[in-house]
Amino acid sequence: MELTLLGTGAPLGLPRPDCPCAVCARSRGTRARAATALLVDGALLLDLTPGAALAAARSGHSLVGVRQVLLTHPHAGPAVEVPAGLPTAGRVPDGRELTLISGHRVRAVSMDSPGTGYEVTSADGERLLYLPPGGAPAGLTDGPLDPYDVVVADVTGRPDGLARLRAAGAVGPATEVIAVHLDHDAPTGAELDRRLAAGGARAVPDGTTLYVGDYHEVPEVPRRTLVTGGARSGKSVEAERRLETFPEVLYVATGGTREGDPEWAERVGLHRERRPGSWRTAETCELVPLLAEDGPALLVDCLSLWLTDAMDRVGAWDDETWANGGQAALRERTAELVAAVRATRRTVVAVTNEVGSGVVPATAAGRRFRDELGRLNASFAEECEEVVLVVAGQALVLRG
Repeated sequence: MELTLLGTGAPLGLPRPDCPCAVCARSRGTRARAATALLVDGALLLDLTPGAALAAARSGHSLVGVRQVLLTHPHAGPAVEVPAGLPTAGRVPDGRELTLISGHRVRAVSMDSPGTGYEVTSADGERLLYLPPGGAPAGLTDGPLDPYDVVVADVTGRPDGLARLRAAGAVGPATEVIAVHLDHDAPTGAELDRRLAAGGARAVPDGTTLYVGDYHEVPEVPRRTLVTGGARSGKSVEAERRLETFPEVLYVATGGTREGDPEWAERVGLHRERRPGSWRTAETCELVPLLAEDGPALLVDCLSLWLTDAMDRVGAWDDETWANGGQAALRERTAELVAAVRATRRTVVAVTNEVGSGVVPATAAGRRFRDELGRLNASFAEECEEVVLVVAGQALVLRG
């Protein structure tokens, strides 16, 4: 099956007309994206967009052999002019199947938002799933499903849709996931590539032709990631974003609850509102048993609060206790955690804080915490495939 992405952008394209935002300003030249349209084996056109014939010509293809044009979503704005000789575009009712002269079988897939997805099977049995902007398949709980060879979908706008497909078995380890319908609410360039790779997906330039069955390198999802940064840098958002395409996630909150502290309760509430409803939460500092178990991905937020609890347990805040066994007890506890990270088979994303870049703490206990957190961060990072520093909401990959 030959797939040509005539466009990979949102319905209004990228850059958007007359938009002054930074993403649109950077989306020029090879980073510009026309509205998404997909040409399958030169015979099936999924979504008819302005300039489709010219886009096909630029990619070395022609629309002369197209036998069916299918739309996935209502198109706003003026009607798109149909190139001469092209069949009339239409949408297929949910669940209906078509068999084309070319030998392709097409089934309309119902969405959880306005629009229609299409499952395309070639005469050789290769399978493609193409989804509209802002849409995710509905009714996937009847699975398990067979994995598609290729999924072309709105990964940045609906990461939960990809998580749903994974949970149903429709996306497997060998499925190639291509992100389309890209808009100015997603980054461009290397940052877009990095974010998509964290979810096992990738973006391609307009005009790219893919051949299903050819060898391709599937983006490798890091199994252990440490996300560090200063206060309010965006590190928790970055950590959550890395797991938003996973079907199951256990969010491990090491801060616990604080009775009578409304400011803390507000912080916790904001974190919960951001997280997908399918995620489970565990409030615990017992990380070693969780890392030793099999189970869904873990998001640990955060190591600095885990260290506070560990120092509480060994009496590390008291100088005398620290000197008479507290230091050794803390080092033993942190060594157990690092060993558990090294041995774990689970996907883990952990959040921590950088506290050594500012004013030197005024107390011995404060300096002790700073030093021990620095040691813990360095040891934990050594066991991670990827380490990310977040500054002003921008993620800088230190290892990966």
